[in-house]
Amino acid sequence: MIVSSPTTKGIVPGVAPGTEAANAATAEWSSHGITDMGKARKINEDAFLQRADIGLWAVADGMGGHSAGDVASKMVVRSLAKLEREGEVNDYIEIIERQLFETNVRLRQRAAETNRRMIGSTVTVLALHRPYGIFMWAGDSRLYRLRDEKLYQLTTDHSQVADYVSEGLITPDQALTHPMRNRITRAVGASEQLCLDIEMTALQTGDRYLLCSDGLTGYVTDAEIRKVLLDGSDARETCEQLIGTAIAHDTGDNVTAVIVDLHQ
Repeated sequence: MIVSSPTTKGIVPGVAPGTEAANAATAEWSSHGITDMGKARKINEDAFLQRADIGLWAVADGMGGHSAGDVASKMVVRSLAKLEREGEVNDYIEIIERQLFETNVRLRQRAAETNRRMIGSTVTVLALHRPYGIFMWAGDSRLYRLRDEKLYQLTTDHSQVADYVSEGLITPDQALTHPMRNRITRAVGASEQLCLDIEMTALQTGDRYLLCSDGLTGYVTDAEIRKVLLDGSDARETCEQLIGTAIAHDTGDNVTAVIVDLHQ
């Protein structure tokens, strides 16, 4: 986990061992993030980034097995942690995009050096550059927005089952238990050229954003997520509730949640 001042950091009470948490705030927004190994895994291949000072957050979910997936996700967030916000919004987008492209190259080099077919990681990034919110992603880690009590999934999963759903071959409910549900079609490090989806949205006071790995969305429904986000708790308590819900549902995966609240 990479965090940056001003932050507090520690183990969250009542959550399983292997949990890491951090919060951060400015006058414009506040945030909190938690990553937990879950009940079944021996290592945590998830990682998250908070740079509230420059309005940048990310969640990464590594792939490639022991000593690979966790390395990949940490490489992604550490590369983003080095950034500084410069210039106008288009300049900021280019800086983030270039950093992820360079990380893609490094991950492929590491895979070749260690005789692995692939070392990769999903990534979902939220960057706030008023009056815009920029989000970019590769893989199935998601970004949600709660606005006016309505929950919106802003990202679209880059996965085999998401393609099947969009083609009308299976239903969203069937996708939840489909044997190909873990097959990712894009990731940092997965191919020679990284393809990112990039979108922008107008920011609104009161927006609440959730970045999360599929250890949450694979076990907690959108209706449950909306209920937790609506309950009025601060970012830390909301993260604890989301992680606790996933664990109560016997999540077999690492689970990560980052909440970002806009104040003005």
